[in-house]
Amino acid sequence: MSDTVATAIVVASIGNFFGARDAANWHEKWGILAFGTELLVLGALAVSRSWAPAVLGQGAEEFRRLGRAVFTATVVLALGGIALTSRNIKLWIFVAIPAIALVTMTGRYVLRLRLHKQRKEGRCLRPVLAAGSPATVRDLIARTRKFPHLGWRVEAVCTTDGLGLDGDHLDGVPVVGRLTDVAGHVQRDGYRVVAVTTDPHWSPHRLQRLAWNLEGSDAEMVVAPVLMEVAGPRLHVDAVLGIPLLRVSMPTFSGGRRAVKEVVDRLGAAVLLLLFTPLMVSVALLVLMSSRGGAFYRQRRVGKDGREFTILKFRTMVTGADVARAALADRNEGAGLLFKLRRDPRVTRVGAVLRRYSLDELPQLFNVLTGSMSLVGPRPPLPEESAAYGPDIRRRLLVKPGLTGLWQISGRSDLSWEEAIRLDLRYVEDWSLALDTVILWKTLRAVLYGQGAY
Repeated sequence: MSDTVATAIVVASIGNFFGARDAANWHEKWGILAFGTELLVLGALAVSRSWAPAVLGQGAEEFRRLGRAVFTATVVLALGGIALTSRNIKLWIFVAIPAIALVTMTGRYVLRLRLHKQRKEGRCLRPVLAAGSPATVRDLIARTRKFPHLGWRVEAVCTTDGLGLDGDHLDGVPVVGRLTDVAGHVQRDGYRVVAVTTDPHWSPHRLQRLAWNLEGSDAEMVVAPVLMEVAGPRLHVDAVLGIPLLRVSMPTFSGGRRAVKEVVDRLGAAVLLLLFTPLMVSVALLVLMSSRGGAFYRQRRVGKDGREFTILKFRTMVTGADVARAALADRNEGAGLLFKLRRDPRVTRVGAVLRRYSLDELPQLFNVLTGSMSLVGPRPPLPEESAAYGPDIRRRLLVKPGLTGLWQISGRSDLSWEEAIRLDLRYVEDWSLALDTVILWKTLRAVLYGQGAY
């Protein structure tokens, strides 16, 4: 509904403005193009399934489909204008459709914020019946509670023997029956989602039988792929010889999209450096006046393919902080290989403010400009951290480290080591331009709130 209203408002506004200047030919020159543009954009949104319930409020995929619909509408309108030799088509291609895209995406984002707020308050959640082994269901319950904005609330559980880890409950959720009872509970209690997790009980025949038994209900059946943690544009469903198969395309480490990312990184860094120059000069002066030492801190980090580079930051600690680290080793609060202290005595007063709002990281834009870093990517590790990596974790080094990333918008230093690594590996495996855009947008909020920054 919001997309339809936004499209109608933009088209009507442009049509009325230019139509008023040429009222005699309104119907011939403007009315048909206005009506056709509106139908074209709405049709493209429908074809790209931009209104599918599964993607509404879900982030990158929602905006990826919106972008694809707008691009499709632009191409079709341009080709149609060439075919009809319309002299007025440029207005609709270069003004109307970009305006529709801007208003539509802004409206979607505002509605998304409102929806997420309601879900965090326990409203607008879809009731879920989870069916699988107690361990995998428990993991699902934990994830839905940690990320309520996704819109799921596990209200009932079915297990193989009808029992949970706590008797008739599993982490506070009632166990209502066995796996063979799932369809009956859905028909009777009206759950909107049936989440099937790993269990030896689930054979292909039994999953198919469950899908048949759910026909006629309002429930959506969701089966967790357990072989590997891959999502996003790399995951496709194909039917081969009548067998449904998950096709996983290879991660993108080169090619056209990576070239686009390189261009965006360099141009973005240049523009941001120009915008932030007054702020960076002010910060540098504050650092110099707050304590003895230079304004910048240089440190060796490990980048793409294990190549070391020198990272730039504003100095936030007293001079000689690296030497004093050994004396604080027993107070380490960091996860895994990281060294972190919430109240680090080496941090200056100015440094504490810079860290809270990530202002100390602004000089890393020079690293992005020179190509050793990207705007978005995994956290750049220290050489000693990288030396301790196992084969799996070393996959983080297949791409350039980032000024921001999934780790920053998900809690930064508040994350466990395992969760931080999982997020970095997820980015490496599922990278896309749309995901980069979402991360950059969410970084602004993460910086303003200062979550996990110390």
